[in-house]
Amino acid sequence: MNIRKFTLILTCCGTAFQMGFAQELPKWANKARKAVFSVVTYDKDNQILNTGNGFYIDENGTGVSDYTLFKGAERAVVVTAEGKELPVEYILGANDMYDVVKFKTASDKKIEALQPTSRPGTVNETVYVLPYSTQKATTGTHGTIAKIDTISHNSFYYTLNMKTGDKTVSCPVMNAEGEVIGLVQKNSDKESTSSYAIGIGYAKSLSISALSANDFALNTIGIRKGLPEDESQALVYVYMASSSLNQDEYLNLLNEFIQKFPKNSEGYSRRATCYIGYGDDTHYALAEKDLEAMVEVSDNKADAYYNRSKLLYNYVLGLQGAKPYGDWTLERALKEINTALESDKQGLYYQLQGDIYFAMQKYPEAFASYEEVNRSPIASAATYYAAAKTKELIEGSSKKEAIALMDSAVAKYNPPYGKDAAPYLFERARMKAEDNQFREAVADYNLFYDAMMGQVSAEFYSIREQAEMQCRMYQQAINDINQAIEMEPKNANYWAEKGGVHLRVNQLNEAIEALNKAIELDAQNSAAYRMLGYCQLQQNKKKEGLANLEKAVKLGDTVAKSLLEKYNK
Repeated sequence: MNIRKFTLILTCCGTAFQMGFAQELPKWANKARKAVFSVVTYDKDNQILNTGNGFYIDENGTGVSDYTLFKGAERAVVVTAEGKELPVEYILGANDMYDVVKFKTASDKKIEALQPTSRPGTVNETVYVLPYSTQKATTGTHGTIAKIDTISHNSFYYTLNMKTGDKTVSCPVMNAEGEVIGLVQKNSDKESTSSYAIGIGYAKSLSISALSANDFALNTIGIRKGLPEDESQALVYVYMASSSLNQDEYLNLLNEFIQKFPKNSEGYSRRATCYIGYGDDTHYALAEKDLEAMVEVSDNKADAYYNRSKLLYNYVLGLQGAKPYGDWTLERALKEINTALESDKQGLYYQLQGDIYFAMQKYPEAFASYEEVNRSPIASAATYYAAAKTKELIEGSSKKEAIALMDSAVAKYNPPYGKDAAPYLFERARMKAEDNQFREAVADYNLFYDAMMGQVSAEFYSIREQAEMQCRMYQQAINDINQAIEMEPKNANYWAEKGGVHLRVNQLNEAIEALNKAIELDAQNSAAYRMLGYCQLQQNKKKEGLANLEKAVKLGDTVAKSLLEKYNK
């Protein structure tokens, strides 16, 4: 053999090595190939979306592949090296930047899986690509590691001296010991003699977290998602997912949560709530079983009875008079919360007890419960307000007692007041006006206006004007009713009220103008006819005045009737 021919042979061999032509693989390949599978994904019309490769990384059916295969998929199956088809049950993590996805498949026996490497690859180390095959052939592609980039803690990205094609994307890259170090990524340059692999550590680390319910990459995959391994994270994930899943999907997620964390009482509480949402006796019966299970598994029995009471209370409120299921009544809810209070007299429980009594219209009992709340650490503006509203409804109670409770509600905020204090200022003003404390009411309405930074409705100006009229703050009243009309110029009642204000201060021309406008907007406004008639009588326009009083009488105005009798003499 001449030198030139020998050199040519060496060059060809070297090229074959670098280019990654098919070569006989080490002995471990025969067993390892059983972990490599084909992936078929389907769209919402059950049409094939993509096909590709992947492999198992543990014996529980956890597999990895490229994210691109799964994007837009509604379901997927893997076809093992033995030709068996297994459905993908749920997604365990995905990353669109590095094009990798982790998932769990169904299995009826022990899975053959590859062993992830315990060490990263090294530059110039020989590596092998193990292709998917249903045959016993142990040929594959091999080459060396050209470059290693660190992409995160204990995660690496490999550049390989190896040419790979579309058919090897997501196939495993193995070291000489038969451990998987990464999975092949799609190469944008088909003619390149280099290829790339994402480290197995990164693929293995993919997971579902509490915030994954809003993860874009995950949400582009229609296949259901697995739960986080951490119980608290899983519970937050369930909560986050509740707003994005339909009822059946959410129920399936709750079923999975309870199966995974059977001792977590909140899983049963949430599933019971979901069952109730279906609104039929079959699901109500299932909900009742979950309510029992919730108490049974809970370490805090008082809290479980509280949750059961609250769920039943909310259910009854939603009935709006319809017949309840079984004994799901306010009486049952009251019994549950009383059981909780027997062992733990905390303010939160008294709050619910008060709410139940209030719904039962047992106002003295409700007030007693709210008093307990207000003696507890959870006392707030809202709890003092609840007590004040209840006090108002107790027969024979003093309005001043309710106002005093509203004082306590307002005292939970520091002046200058913000919008969070505004509702309580408004309610205190209303109560003061009803107790004939009109100047004090106006002062609270002013505080409300400031707290709202002037962002109030026309109705507010009308309400404040009426209080101002009662304490002879006439100019303020005129200003307020004018402001109401400016905001709602087609409201006939505001024009009639404006006419009444001007009439009160003997501004008859202004009153008549306003009252005519009210009648123009509403020809059935009896009060406007009455006041207009009275104004005209004051101006000695008896004929017109009596005619308008007669119109008011025909519209049912009793005050106008007495005026008509007086001026018709």
